[in-house]
Amino acid sequence: RSRPGLRLVKILWLIHLVLTLVDCIVGYCKQRHSGPLHHDLVPCSFPHPLGVAFSNGERAKQLRRLSITTLRNFGVGKRGIEERILEEAHFLLEALRGTKGLPFDPTYFLSRTVSNVISSVVFGDRFDYEDKEFLSLLHMINESFSFTATAWGQLYEMFSDTMCYLPGPQRAAFKQLAGLEKFIERKVKANQETLDPSAPRNFIDCFLVKMQQEKENPSSEFSLKNIVLTTLAIFFAGTETISTTLRYGFLILLKYPEIEERIHEEIDRVIGRNRTPSMEDRSQMPYTNAVIHEFQRFCDVIPMGLARRVIRDTPFRGYTIPKETEVYPMLGSVLYDPTQFSSPDTFNPSHFLDGNGQFKKSDAFVPFSIGKRYCFGEMLARMELFLFLTSILQNFRFHSPMEPKDIDISPKLVGFATLPRSYKICLVPR
Repeated sequence: RSRPGLRLVKILWLIHLVLTLVDCIVGYCKQRHSGPLHHDLVPCSFPHPLGVAFSNGERAKQLRRLSITTLRNFGVGKRGIEERILEEAHFLLEALRGTKGLPFDPTYFLSRTVSNVISSVVFGDRFDYEDKEFLSLLHMINESFSFTATAWGQLYEMFSDTMCYLPGPQRAAFKQLAGLEKFIERKVKANQETLDPSAPRNFIDCFLVKMQQEKENPSSEFSLKNIVLTTLAIFFAGTETISTTLRYGFLILLKYPEIEERIHEEIDRVIGRNRTPSMEDRSQMPYTNAVIHEFQRFCDVIPMGLARRVIRDTPFRGYTIPKETEVYPMLGSVLYDPTQFSSPDTFNPSHFLDGNGQFKKSDAFVPFSIGKRYCFGEMLARMELFLFLTSILQNFRFHSPMEPKDIDISPKLVGFATLPRSYKICLVPR
Protein backbone atom coordinates (compact mmCIF):
# COMPACT_ATOMS: atom_id res chain seq x y z
CA ARG A 1 0.00 0.00 0.00
CA SER A 2 1.95 2.97 -1.25
CA ARG A 3 -0.68 5.65 -0.70
CA PRO A 4 -3.65 5.82 1.73
CA GLY A 5 -6.91 4.75 0.20
CA LEU A 6 -5.51 2.82 -2.76
CA ARG A 7 -4.53 -0.80 -3.11
CA LEU A 8 -3.68 -2.26 -6.50
CA VAL A 9 -4.07 -5.99 -6.95
CA LYS A 10 -2.91 -7.74 -10.11
CA ILE A 11 -3.50 -11.47 -10.40
CA LEU A 12 -3.09 -13.28 -13.71
CA TRP A 13 -4.64 -10.97 -16.30
CA LEU A 14 -6.99 -9.27 -13.84
CA ILE A 15 -6.46 -5.80 -12.37
CA HIS A 16 -8.51 -4.73 -9.37
CA LEU A 17 -8.46 -1.46 -7.48
CA VAL A 18 -9.91 -1.25 -3.99
CA LEU A 19 -10.97 2.22 -2.83
CA THR A 20 -11.08 2.90 0.89
CA LEU A 21 -11.78 5.87 3.16
CA VAL A 22 -14.51 8.43 2.80
CA ASP A 23 -12.75 11.06 0.67
CA CYS A 24 -11.62 8.48 -1.88
CA ILE A 25 -14.95 6.72 -2.29
CA VAL A 26 -17.21 9.76 -2.24
CA GLY A 27 -14.92 11.65 -4.59
CA TYR A 28 -14.45 8.77 -7.01
CA CYS A 29 -18.06 7.64 -7.19
CA LYS A 30 -19.23 11.14 -8.05
CA GLN A 31 -16.99 11.18 -11.10
CA ARG A 32 -18.33 10.12 -14.48
CA HIS A 33 -15.34 8.03 -15.45
CA SER A 34 -16.66 4.64 -14.41
CA GLY A 35 -19.36 2.31 -15.60
CA PRO A 36 -21.03 -0.26 -13.38
CA LEU A 37 -19.98 -3.87 -13.25
CA HIS A 38 -21.37 -6.58 -11.06
CA HIS A 39 -20.77 -10.26 -11.47
CA ASP A 40 -21.36 -11.55 -7.96
CA LEU A 41 -22.80 -15.04 -8.43
CA VAL A 42 -23.62 -14.54 -12.10
CA PRO A 43 -23.42 -18.06 -13.57
CA CYS A 44 -20.92 -18.48 -16.39
CA SER A 45 -23.69 -19.61 -18.72
CA PHE A 46 -24.88 -15.99 -19.04
CA PRO A 47 -23.27 -14.74 -22.29
CA HIS A 48 -23.67 -11.08 -21.30
CA PRO A 49 -24.38 -9.20 -18.06
CA LEU A 50 -28.16 -9.04 -17.76
CA GLY A 51 -30.75 -7.63 -15.37
CA VAL A 52 -30.64 -4.34 -13.50
CA ALA A 53 -27.93 -5.49 -11.08
CA PHE A 54 -25.59 -7.19 -13.54
CA SER A 55 -25.69 -4.95 -16.59
CA ASN A 56 -23.64 -2.06 -17.94
CA GLY A 57 -24.08 0.93 -20.22
CA GLU A 58 -27.34 1.58 -22.04
CA ARG A 59 -28.87 -1.68 -20.82
CA ALA A 60 -28.33 -0.67 -17.21
CA LYS A 61 -29.79 2.80 -17.84
CA GLN A 62 -32.97 1.47 -19.46
CA LEU A 63 -33.60 -1.20 -16.84
CA ARG A 64 -32.79 1.04 -13.91
CA ARG A 65 -34.99 3.88 -15.20
CA LEU A 66 -38.04 1.65 -15.63
CA SER A 67 -37.39 -0.12 -12.31
CA ILE A 68 -37.34 3.15 -10.38
CA THR A 69 -40.42 4.51 -12.17
CA THR A 70 -42.37 1.30 -11.64
CA LEU A 71 -41.52 1.05 -7.95
CA ARG A 72 -42.65 4.64 -7.46
CA ASN A 73 -45.88 3.97 -9.35
CA PHE A 74 -46.60 1.10 -6.98
CA GLY A 75 -46.20 3.33 -3.97
CA VAL A 76 -42.57 2.90 -2.92
CA GLY A 77 -41.65 5.97 -0.92
CA LYS A 78 -45.31 6.96 -0.63
CA ARG A 79 -48.28 6.31 1.64
CA GLY A 80 -49.31 3.27 -0.40
CA ILE A 81 -46.25 1.21 0.49
CA GLU A 82 -46.38 2.46 4.08
CA GLU A 83 -49.83 0.93 4.43
CA ARG A 84 -48.54 -2.31 2.93
CA ILE A 85 -45.63 -2.41 5.40
CA LEU A 86 -47.99 -1.82 8.33
CA GLU A 87 -50.30 -4.56 7.06
CA GLU A 88 -47.36 -6.96 7.00
CA ALA A 89 -46.30 -5.77 10.45
CA HIS A 90 -49.72 -6.92 11.70
CA PHE A 91 -49.07 -10.45 10.39
CA LEU A 92 -45.61 -10.39 11.98
CA LEU A 93 -46.96 -9.31 15.38
CA GLU A 94 -49.48 -12.15 15.32
CA ALA A 95 -46.70 -14.63 14.52
CA LEU A 96 -44.54 -13.22 17.31
CA ARG A 97 -47.38 -13.51 19.82
CA GLY A 98 -47.50 -17.17 18.89
CA THR A 99 -44.02 -17.68 20.35
CA LYS A 100 -45.59 -17.15 23.81
CA GLY A 101 -42.45 -15.61 25.26
CA LEU A 102 -40.32 -18.69 24.57
CA PRO A 103 -36.84 -18.47 22.99
CA PHE A 104 -36.78 -18.61 19.18
CA ASP A 105 -34.48 -17.83 16.26
CA PRO A 106 -35.83 -14.66 14.58
CA THR A 107 -34.21 -15.30 11.18
CA TYR A 108 -37.20 -16.57 9.22
CA PHE A 109 -39.75 -14.51 11.14
CA LEU A 110 -38.02 -11.40 9.81
CA SER A 111 -37.18 -12.65 6.32
CA ARG A 112 -40.78 -13.78 5.71
CA THR A 113 -42.08 -10.38 6.71
CA VAL A 114 -39.59 -8.27 4.76
CA SER A 115 -39.85 -10.51 1.69
CA ASN A 116 -43.63 -10.20 1.63
CA VAL A 117 -43.37 -6.43 1.26
CA ILE A 118 -41.29 -6.63 -1.90
CA SER A 119 -43.33 -9.63 -3.08
CA SER A 120 -46.49 -7.53 -2.99
CA VAL A 121 -44.83 -5.07 -5.37
CA VAL A 122 -43.11 -7.41 -7.83
CA PHE A 123 -45.66 -10.26 -7.77
CA GLY A 124 -48.77 -8.37 -6.68
CA ASP A 125 -49.46 -10.53 -3.64
CA ARG A 126 -48.01 -11.80 -0.36
CA PHE A 127 -47.23 -15.36 0.71
CA ASP A 128 -48.68 -17.17 3.68
CA TYR A 129 -45.94 -17.55 6.29
CA GLU A 130 -46.20 -21.35 6.18
CA ASP A 131 -46.29 -21.64 2.38
CA LYS A 132 -43.77 -24.36 1.53
CA GLU A 133 -42.66 -22.78 -1.75
CA PHE A 134 -42.14 -19.45 0.01
CA LEU A 135 -40.05 -21.05 2.75
CA SER A 136 -38.01 -22.83 0.07
CA LEU A 137 -37.36 -19.52 -1.70
CA LEU A 138 -36.25 -17.89 1.55
CA HIS A 139 -33.92 -20.81 2.21
CA MET A 140 -32.35 -20.36 -1.24
CA ILE A 141 -31.91 -16.62 -0.64
CA ASN A 142 -30.45 -17.18 2.82
CA GLU A 143 -27.98 -19.82 1.65
CA SER A 144 -26.71 -17.87 -1.35
CA PHE A 145 -26.44 -14.64 0.66
CA SER A 146 -24.56 -16.50 3.40
CA PHE A 147 -22.09 -17.75 0.78
CA THR A 148 -21.22 -14.16 -0.16
CA ALA A 149 -20.12 -13.55 3.45
CA THR A 150 -17.51 -16.32 3.31
CA ALA A 151 -13.92 -16.08 2.13
CA TRP A 152 -14.91 -18.18 -0.89
CA GLY A 153 -17.68 -15.71 -1.67
CA GLN A 154 -15.29 -12.78 -1.53
CA LEU A 155 -12.84 -14.57 -3.77
CA TYR A 156 -15.59 -15.28 -6.25
CA GLU A 157 -16.68 -11.63 -6.23
CA MET A 158 -13.12 -10.56 -7.06
CA PHE A 159 -12.18 -13.32 -9.50
CA SER A 160 -15.39 -14.77 -10.89
CA ASP A 161 -14.02 -15.07 -14.43
CA THR A 162 -11.67 -17.77 -13.16
CA MET A 163 -13.54 -19.28 -10.23
CA CYS A 164 -16.74 -19.98 -12.13
CA TYR A 165 -14.87 -22.79 -13.89
CA LEU A 166 -13.46 -24.29 -10.69
CA PRO A 167 -15.06 -26.65 -8.16
CA GLY A 168 -16.01 -25.18 -4.81
CA PRO A 169 -18.91 -23.94 -2.67
CA GLN A 170 -19.84 -21.40 -5.35
CA ARG A 171 -21.43 -24.32 -7.19
CA ALA A 172 -23.99 -24.76 -4.41
CA ALA A 173 -24.73 -21.03 -4.51
CA PHE A 174 -25.27 -21.27 -8.29
CA LYS A 175 -27.79 -24.04 -7.64
CA GLN A 176 -29.71 -21.91 -5.14
CA LEU A 177 -29.84 -18.95 -7.54
CA ALA A 178 -30.92 -21.21 -10.39
CA GLY A 179 -33.87 -22.31 -8.26
CA LEU A 180 -34.81 -18.70 -7.62
CA GLU A 181 -34.52 -17.89 -11.31
CA LYS A 182 -36.83 -20.76 -12.27
CA PHE A 183 -39.41 -19.52 -9.78
CA ILE A 184 -39.29 -16.02 -11.28
CA GLU A 185 -39.56 -17.48 -14.79
CA ARG A 186 -42.77 -19.27 -13.79
CA LYS A 187 -44.17 -16.05 -12.36
CA VAL A 188 -43.34 -14.12 -15.54
CA LYS A 189 -44.92 -16.81 -17.72
CA ALA A 190 -48.11 -16.80 -15.63
CA ASN A 191 -48.30 -13.01 -15.91
CA GLN A 192 -47.82 -13.18 -19.68
CA GLU A 193 -50.81 -15.50 -20.01
CA THR A 194 -53.14 -13.17 -18.09
CA LEU A 195 -51.65 -9.78 -19.00
CA ASP A 196 -53.95 -6.80 -19.55
CA PRO A 197 -51.72 -4.01 -20.91
CA SER A 198 -54.25 -1.39 -19.86
CA ALA A 199 -54.15 -2.46 -16.20
CA PRO A 200 -50.73 -3.70 -15.04
CA ARG A 201 -51.05 -5.44 -11.69
CA ASN A 202 -47.46 -5.45 -10.50
CA PHE A 203 -43.80 -4.85 -11.34
CA ILE A 204 -43.60 -7.83 -13.71
CA ASP A 205 -46.65 -6.67 -15.67
CA CYS A 206 -45.12 -3.22 -16.18
CA PHE A 207 -41.99 -4.77 -17.67
CA LEU A 208 -44.05 -7.05 -19.92
CA VAL A 209 -46.06 -4.07 -21.17
CA LYS A 210 -42.84 -2.20 -21.89
CA MET A 211 -41.49 -5.24 -23.75
CA GLN A 212 -44.62 -5.29 -25.94
CA GLN A 213 -44.37 -1.56 -26.62
CA GLU A 214 -40.75 -1.84 -27.74
CA LYS A 215 -40.86 -5.16 -29.59
CA GLU A 216 -40.04 -3.37 -32.87
CA ASN A 217 -37.19 -1.39 -31.32
CA PRO A 218 -33.86 -3.14 -32.01
CA SER A 219 -32.19 -1.10 -29.24
CA SER A 220 -34.67 -2.14 -26.57
CA GLU A 221 -33.29 -4.01 -23.56
CA PHE A 222 -36.68 -5.27 -22.39
CA SER A 223 -36.29 -8.98 -23.05
CA LEU A 224 -37.73 -11.86 -21.02
CA LYS A 225 -34.28 -12.65 -19.63
CA ASN A 226 -33.80 -9.07 -18.47
CA ILE A 227 -37.26 -9.07 -16.89
CA VAL A 228 -36.50 -12.29 -15.00
CA LEU A 229 -33.09 -11.20 -13.74
CA THR A 230 -34.23 -7.68 -12.82
CA THR A 231 -37.11 -9.14 -10.81
CA LEU A 232 -34.76 -11.63 -9.19
CA ALA A 233 -32.32 -8.90 -8.17
CA ILE A 234 -35.05 -6.76 -6.60
CA PHE A 235 -36.68 -9.74 -4.85
CA PHE A 236 -33.32 -10.94 -3.49
CA ALA A 237 -32.04 -7.55 -2.34
CA GLY A 238 -35.44 -6.53 -1.00
CA THR A 239 -35.52 -9.62 1.21
CA GLU A 240 -32.09 -10.30 2.64
CA THR A 241 -30.39 -6.99 3.35
CA ILE A 242 -33.19 -5.49 5.47
CA SER A 243 -34.03 -8.70 7.32
CA THR A 244 -30.33 -9.21 8.14
CA THR A 245 -30.04 -5.62 9.41
CA LEU A 246 -33.07 -6.09 11.67
CA ARG A 247 -31.80 -9.45 12.91
CA TYR A 248 -28.39 -7.98 13.75
CA GLY A 249 -30.08 -4.94 15.31
CA PHE A 250 -32.19 -7.10 17.63
CA LEU A 251 -29.02 -8.84 18.84
CA ILE A 252 -27.51 -5.44 19.63
CA LEU A 253 -30.59 -4.44 21.64
CA LEU A 254 -30.29 -7.66 23.64
CA LYS A 255 -26.71 -6.63 24.42
CA TYR A 256 -27.71 -3.09 25.40
CA PRO A 257 -31.17 -3.19 27.08
CA GLU A 258 -30.77 0.45 28.13
CA ILE A 259 -30.91 1.44 24.45
CA GLU A 260 -34.08 -0.58 23.97
CA GLU A 261 -35.60 1.13 27.02
CA ARG A 262 -34.96 4.58 25.55
CA ILE A 263 -36.70 3.52 22.33
CA HIS A 264 -39.68 2.30 24.39
CA GLU A 265 -39.85 5.69 26.11
CA GLU A 266 -39.79 7.53 22.79
CA ILE A 267 -42.46 5.25 21.30
CA ASP A 268 -44.74 5.75 24.31
CA ARG A 269 -44.28 9.52 24.22
CA VAL A 270 -44.75 10.05 20.48
CA ILE A 271 -46.91 7.14 19.27
CA GLY A 272 -48.50 5.76 22.41
CA ARG A 273 -50.08 2.31 22.64
CA ASN A 274 -53.38 2.85 20.84
CA ARG A 275 -52.37 3.53 17.23
CA THR A 276 -49.94 2.10 14.73
CA PRO A 277 -46.64 3.86 13.97
CA SER A 278 -46.39 6.17 10.97
CA MET A 279 -43.50 7.54 8.96
CA GLU A 280 -44.66 10.98 10.12
CA ASP A 281 -43.56 9.95 13.62
CA ARG A 282 -39.92 9.57 12.62
CA SER A 283 -39.12 13.28 12.70
CA GLN A 284 -40.28 13.39 16.32
CA MET A 285 -38.22 10.33 17.31
CA PRO A 286 -34.57 11.38 16.92
CA TYR A 287 -33.19 8.69 19.23
CA THR A 288 -34.97 5.83 17.45
CA ASN A 289 -33.87 7.26 14.10
CA ALA A 290 -30.28 7.48 15.36
CA VAL A 291 -30.38 3.86 16.58
CA ILE A 292 -31.59 2.65 13.17
CA HIS A 293 -28.82 4.58 11.40
CA GLU A 294 -26.29 3.14 13.84
CA PHE A 295 -27.67 -0.36 13.13
CA GLN A 296 -26.84 0.18 9.47
CA ARG A 297 -23.43 1.70 10.17
CA PHE A 298 -22.29 -0.82 12.76
CA CYS A 299 -23.76 -3.91 11.09
CA ASP A 300 -22.30 -2.91 7.72
CA VAL A 301 -24.30 -5.64 5.97
CA ILE A 302 -22.73 -4.94 2.54
CA PRO A 303 -19.17 -3.76 3.37
CA MET A 304 -17.84 -4.15 -0.17
CA GLY A 305 -19.83 -2.23 -2.75
CA LEU A 306 -20.64 -3.61 -6.16
CA ALA A 307 -17.79 -3.51 -8.63
CA ARG A 308 -17.42 -0.78 -11.23
CA ARG A 309 -15.33 -0.97 -14.37
CA VAL A 310 -13.38 2.07 -15.53
CA ILE A 311 -14.43 2.88 -19.09
CA ARG A 312 -11.41 5.08 -19.91
CA ASP A 313 -7.99 5.84 -18.44
CA THR A 314 -8.82 7.90 -15.36
CA PRO A 315 -6.53 10.22 -13.37
CA PHE A 316 -7.02 9.79 -9.64
CA ARG A 317 -4.84 11.21 -6.84
CA GLY A 318 -1.64 11.14 -8.83
CA TYR A 319 -2.36 7.74 -10.33
CA THR A 320 -3.78 6.75 -13.66
CA ILE A 321 -6.38 4.03 -13.29
CA PRO A 322 -6.17 2.03 -16.54
CA LYS A 323 -9.22 1.46 -18.69
CA GLU A 324 -11.05 -1.80 -17.82
CA THR A 325 -9.78 -1.80 -14.21
CA GLU A 326 -12.37 -3.23 -11.83
CA VAL A 327 -12.93 -0.85 -8.91
CA TYR A 328 -14.38 -2.01 -5.60
CA PRO A 329 -15.57 0.71 -3.19
CA MET A 330 -15.04 -0.51 0.37
CA LEU A 331 -18.11 1.03 1.99
CA GLY A 332 -17.12 -0.41 5.36
CA SER A 333 -14.00 1.74 5.44
CA VAL A 334 -16.26 4.79 5.36
CA LEU A 335 -18.76 3.52 7.91
CA TYR A 336 -15.88 2.73 10.28
CA ASP A 337 -13.76 5.81 9.56
CA PRO A 338 -12.57 7.28 12.91
CA THR A 339 -12.39 10.76 11.37
CA GLN A 340 -16.14 10.57 10.73
CA PHE A 341 -17.37 8.59 13.74
CA SER A 342 -15.89 9.15 17.19
CA SER A 343 -15.99 5.51 18.31
CA PRO A 344 -16.42 3.47 15.12
CA ASP A 345 -15.85 0.05 16.71
CA THR A 346 -18.53 0.66 19.34
CA PHE A 347 -22.30 0.68 18.86
CA ASN A 348 -23.08 4.29 19.68
CA PRO A 349 -26.32 6.03 18.58
CA SER A 350 -24.69 9.35 19.51
CA HIS A 351 -22.88 9.16 16.17
CA PHE A 352 -26.17 10.45 14.72
CA LEU A 353 -27.22 12.87 17.49
CA ASP A 354 -26.17 16.47 18.01
CA GLY A 355 -25.50 18.17 21.33
CA ASN A 356 -29.22 18.83 21.80
CA GLY A 357 -30.22 15.21 21.24
CA GLN A 358 -31.60 15.90 17.77
CA PHE A 359 -30.89 13.67 14.80
CA LYS A 360 -27.93 14.71 12.65
CA LYS A 361 -26.97 13.43 9.23
CA SER A 362 -23.49 12.28 8.23
CA ASP A 363 -21.92 12.40 4.76
CA ALA A 364 -20.11 9.20 5.72
CA PHE A 365 -23.37 7.26 6.07
CA VAL A 366 -23.15 5.24 2.85
CA PRO A 367 -24.75 1.81 3.41
CA PHE A 368 -26.75 2.33 0.20
CA SER A 369 -23.59 3.26 -1.72
CA ILE A 370 -23.25 6.55 -3.58
CA GLY A 371 -23.21 7.91 -7.10
CA LYS A 372 -25.32 7.04 -10.12
CA ARG A 373 -25.69 3.40 -9.09
CA TYR A 374 -26.80 3.95 -5.50
CA CYS A 375 -29.37 1.46 -4.20
CA PHE A 376 -32.75 2.60 -5.53
CA GLY A 377 -34.46 0.58 -2.80
CA GLU A 378 -33.13 3.01 -0.19
CA MET A 379 -36.47 4.70 0.50
CA LEU A 380 -38.26 1.37 0.94
CA ALA A 381 -35.50 0.09 3.21
CA ARG A 382 -35.68 3.16 5.45
CA MET A 383 -39.44 2.81 5.78
CA GLU A 384 -39.28 -0.89 6.61
CA LEU A 385 -36.56 -0.47 9.23
CA PHE A 386 -38.47 2.27 11.05
CA LEU A 387 -41.98 0.80 10.83
CA PHE A 388 -41.06 -2.79 11.67
CA LEU A 389 -38.80 -1.83 14.58
CA THR A 390 -41.30 0.56 16.14
CA SER A 391 -44.23 -1.82 15.60
CA ILE A 392 -42.41 -4.63 17.38
CA LEU A 393 -41.09 -2.54 20.27
CA GLN A 394 -44.48 -0.88 20.73
CA ASN A 395 -45.83 -4.34 21.57
CA PHE A 396 -42.92 -6.32 23.04
CA ARG A 397 -39.85 -6.17 25.24
CA PHE A 398 -36.78 -8.15 24.24
CA HIS A 399 -35.25 -10.72 26.57
CA SER A 400 -32.25 -12.97 26.03
CA PRO A 401 -31.69 -16.42 27.57
CA MET A 402 -28.10 -15.16 28.07
CA GLU A 403 -26.79 -12.37 30.26
CA PRO A 404 -26.19 -9.20 28.20
CA LYS A 405 -22.50 -9.22 29.13
CA ASP A 406 -22.14 -12.66 27.53
CA ILE A 407 -23.72 -11.66 24.20
CA ASP A 408 -21.21 -11.38 21.35
CA ILE A 409 -22.20 -8.77 18.76
CA SER A 410 -19.11 -9.22 16.60
CA PRO A 411 -20.01 -10.62 13.17
CA LYS A 412 -20.07 -14.33 12.45
CA LEU A 413 -18.81 -13.84 8.90
CA VAL A 414 -17.54 -10.88 6.90
CA GLY A 415 -16.97 -11.02 3.15
CA PHE A 416 -19.01 -9.38 0.43
CA ALA A 417 -21.77 -9.48 3.08
CA THR A 418 -21.71 -9.38 6.89
CA LEU A 419 -23.69 -11.89 8.95
CA PRO A 420 -24.51 -11.73 12.66
CA ARG A 421 -24.05 -14.65 15.01
CA SER A 422 -26.97 -17.01 15.55
CA TYR A 423 -29.00 -16.36 18.68
CA LYS A 424 -32.38 -16.86 20.30
CA ILE A 425 -34.65 -14.16 21.61
CA CYS A 426 -37.73 -14.04 23.85
CA LEU A 427 -40.45 -11.46 23.19
CA VAL A 428 -42.42 -10.48 26.27
CA PRO A 429 -45.69 -8.57 25.68
CA ARG A 430 -45.71 -5.04 27.08
